[in-house]
Amino acid sequence: MTTKSAAPDPNPPSPATRRLLTECLDLITTPLLYEVRNRNPATLARLRALDEALHNQHEDRHRADALLALISNLIEDYADRPTGQKP
Repeated sequence: MTTKSAAPDPNPPSPATRRLLTECLDLITTPLLYEVRNRNPATLARLRALDEALHNQHEDRHRADALLALISNLIEDYADRPTGQKP
């Protein structure tokens, strides 16, 4: 996993990156993605916590940045917008 401008790392991901990837996958697949889209407060708190964890991860930075790109879009579209406004 990498951003489109970086070469893939041949080394395996760190345990922290694996955990964050699992959390990302949970939030971008049903049913939690529906909860994100419906702006469920608990799910949005989880999304924000994941965003913060990705920002604060020091190891596997290129992989964390790839995950952060995805999560940042969800934050921008659903967590930062006032309730009632559609993306």
